[in-house]
Amino acid sequence: MGRLDTLDQGATLPWMRKGTAVFTDAVARLDDAAFAAPSLLPGWSRAHVIGHVARNAEGLTRLCEWAATGVETPMYASRESRDADIEASAVLRPAALREDLVTTASRLTAALSTLDDTARRATVRGASGLEFPAARIPWLRVREVWLHAVDLAADVSFDDIPAPLVDALIDDVTGSLSKHPDCPPVLLVPLDRGDTVRFGPPGVAPTEVTGTAAQLVGWVSGRAGAPSPTDVILPAWL
Repeated sequence: MGRLDTLDQGATLPWMRKGTAVFTDAVARLDDAAFAAPSLLPGWSRAHVIGHVARNAEGLTRLCEWAATGVETPMYASRESRDADIEASAVLRPAALREDLVTTASRLTAALSTLDDTARRATVRGASGLEFPAARIPWLRVREVWLHAVDLAADVSFDDIPAPLVDALIDDVTGSLSKHPDCPPVLLVPLDRGDTVRFGPPGVAPTEVTGTAAQLVGWVSGRAGAPSPTDVILPAWL
């Protein structure tokens, strides 16, 4: 797979803009009754997913403010407040939730546009507690909008994600999984690519898992079963 520099906004910002359009267009195609239908995420309706994506935009906007001002501005006040805000968003009228989604995405785009080189190098902290340069914020949003577009269980699938982005997601997800103490050794063999991806602990023979790259990213991100028979159980990605 091609290695992605997740700090390279020349690559991540276009993917963010495109993914935002894919997600918001998918939501726009849903009728009001469809918002209450289950998503691919256990316990969440489509409205929960939409509300989560809107609240994520707000959280990332706060990180932009942190980077721009130097004043620590947490992404969320707490995990509990984040969850409560998502629940509150999920019961909004569909029209209000659609508007909320578009408005918060626009505010994030505007906030990112104001960051200069110094601000992009500033260290901020995400919801998980990990610290990173603010230049990585667009990549975090890329993951959100593209993967949750699939989670809507509407008309977007992993096959709709551009091939270079699929490769970048596989690299990102497997890199994170490899740091987990319970990650088994795995060799991904994409049938539509010319290379493989090895992750997990070194020095141990990996289990091969084959499938298209789109199928493999669905599996490693925890959103689909393994595309080929395997007893391997992966730890949760996020």
